[in-house]
Amino acid sequence: MNKTQAFPWDHPRFRSWIGVARACQLMQQALGRALAPLDIKPPHLDILVNLYRFEGISQQELARKLLVGRSNMSMLLPQLEKRGLLERRPDPKDKRILRLFLTAAGKSLSEDAMAVQTDVIERYLSETPLDDCEGIAIQMEQIIQRILATETHGDPQD
Repeated sequence: MNKTQAFPWDHPRFRSWIGVARACQLMQQALGRALAPLDIKPPHLDILVNLYRFEGISQQELARKLLVGRSNMSMLLPQLEKRGLLERRPDPKDKRILRLFLTAAGKSLSEDAMAVQTDVIERYLSETPLDDCEGIAIQMEQIIQRILATETHGDPQD
């Protein structure tokens, strides 16, 4: 770093950056502690919730939704499969594609885990007015879209 470069903490948006990162990290930790009695972690919850919402999604589609690589999926899915929470079935039209489905036990655990997640969200966000929550969500979604566009198509300022 040379003398003409600004330090990150001198940037006017640095406080927002740190606030979002710390809030995300702390919420993940709180969620992890709350999910511990169910013997799942937040990445498992992400998978279960998506399979609950999008029954029959492919492994590739799931990885894309969760913004993770196939290697992460190949580590997490067998854990859930071994516990009897999900099953992989070949796509009837393309046998190379595996579709993911929750078992009855997986659906039940997903419902329990979603209730835990809802409780955690309510515990930490209940004092934030709904309009503020909506505004934060809109801002975060816009940032996500800018990041994804940059990652996919290169820096928009290039």
